[in-house]
Amino acid sequence: MDSVGVAAAAPDAGPGPAWQSKCPWGAPSTSISCSLADVMSEQLAKELQLEEENAAFPEVVAAAEGPFITGENIDTSSDLMLAQMLQMEFDREYDAQLRREEKKINGDSKVSISFENYRKVHPYDSDSSEDEVDWQDTRHDPYRADKPTTTPKRGFIGKGKDITTKHDEVVCGRKNTARMENFAPEFQVGDGIGMDLKLSNQVFNALKQHAYSEERRSARLHEKKEHSTAEKAVDPKTRLLLYKMVNSGMLETITGCISTGKESVVFHAYGGKSATEDKVIPPECAIKVFKTTLNEFKNRDKYIKDDYRFKDRFSKLNPRKIIRMWAEKEMHNLTRMQNAGIPCPQVVILKKHVLVMSFIGQDQVPAPKLKDVTLSNEDMKKAYYQILNMMQQLYRECNLVHADLSEYNMLWHDGKVWLIDVSQSVEPTHPHGLEFLFRDCRNVSQFFQKGGVAEALNERELFNAVSGLNITADNEVDFQAEIEALEKMNEDHVQNHGKKMSTFSSDGDPPIYDE
Repeated sequence: MDSVGVAAAAPDAGPGPAWQSKCPWGAPSTSISCSLADVMSEQLAKELQLEEENAAFPEVVAAAEGPFITGENIDTSSDLMLAQMLQMEFDREYDAQLRREEKKINGDSKVSISFENYRKVHPYDSDSSEDEVDWQDTRHDPYRADKPTTTPKRGFIGKGKDITTKHDEVVCGRKNTARMENFAPEFQVGDGIGMDLKLSNQVFNALKQHAYSEERRSARLHEKKEHSTAEKAVDPKTRLLLYKMVNSGMLETITGCISTGKESVVFHAYGGKSATEDKVIPPECAIKVFKTTLNEFKNRDKYIKDDYRFKDRFSKLNPRKIIRMWAEKEMHNLTRMQNAGIPCPQVVILKKHVLVMSFIGQDQVPAPKLKDVTLSNEDMKKAYYQILNMMQQLYRECNLVHADLSEYNMLWHDGKVWLIDVSQSVEPTHPHGLEFLFRDCRNVSQFFQKGGVAEALNERELFNAVSGLNITADNEVDFQAEIEALEKMNEDHVQNHGKKMSTFSSDGDPPIYDE
């Protein structure tokens, strides 16, 4: 049998499988005529391939007819679609990395952290596993934490073994965490509710007390800054007083600061016109502003609380008003000295803690202090006798003791000595008046003895010359003991008989008092 016969007999074979009905080596039963363009067509090649696949694998084709979407159905020509697909894949990998970090950090710890707020899983992502918890499942608003639920008025919730009272540790801890939001805005409490923080009563009370203390401390600092004078500066209230003086025409202009001290700041100003004709304002004025901070006045109350002129008012005032009384005291002392003819600044006006006086100097240049000026022997001797005369006038005519007399509080101007800073001056009947006088005598005697004045008396001789007392003591210790004895007798008399009394006698005997 030749090969042609076998090939021809093959189609007549018995029944068999479907794929055996068409033999690739068999001759086609019919010939299909087509053009060269159809043979080279890509669409025709795809159709022929699909026909062969459908004939060879009919069950796979039937399953593909369902809703399954293959890559061929997606429009990959859109750049936006490709970008969204790549971003989705990147977000999935990022979230998986966050979950691994959470598991690594938390481990078996009871307190765990979560990066759920940083996840980028989209709501329409259907490939996330069921055991993963999205932030939308636990929080309705990721930017606002849920506050703990309050217990009802009856004080408990639940029944039987599941009952929970208002004293439960967890409930109280969450309530304390929520109550921290009532603290001052400056007190940073953090997001305790979001972390499910549970504060015990002891910790909450300590934090509450600390928050209140910090709030009061900041208020005190603010008040001190707004209501107190600083070096070379004034507070708003003092500035307002100065503005009123300038606006009223009393002062023409304020040029600047000329001196600073522990308790006051002195400014230079040009005088203006007075509202009344009987009062003349000098062409140049010195404005003494007493500092309203109390640090420098804590140890200086002894100069004012035992002065009978201010003793009754001292106990009734708060510490800040004492500073105004200090300025008032300097005004009264300067007025006494001016009436006695002692060279000193002339008082213009007193407004609260601001004292306006005449300026000792010329053309905004203050007169030099006695410690800073270089005097000849004649001028030094002249200054010594002038100060001796002023101390006697101050004691006998003004009934005052300077209490801080030294070369720092004496100015040299127009060939003579001027006394300044008499706010601490007291009367000789003050419980410590004679002690202050002896200290002034020591300062004056030491300064002029160092300056080469041969006629300068020592402190004990100067004390007797100024006070008129005749205390005869061989050494300084016995001299001060007699001074303290005189002050003690004077204090007892004041307590037993009243405020008014005569000055000390000059015959060396104990003081004689006239009621």
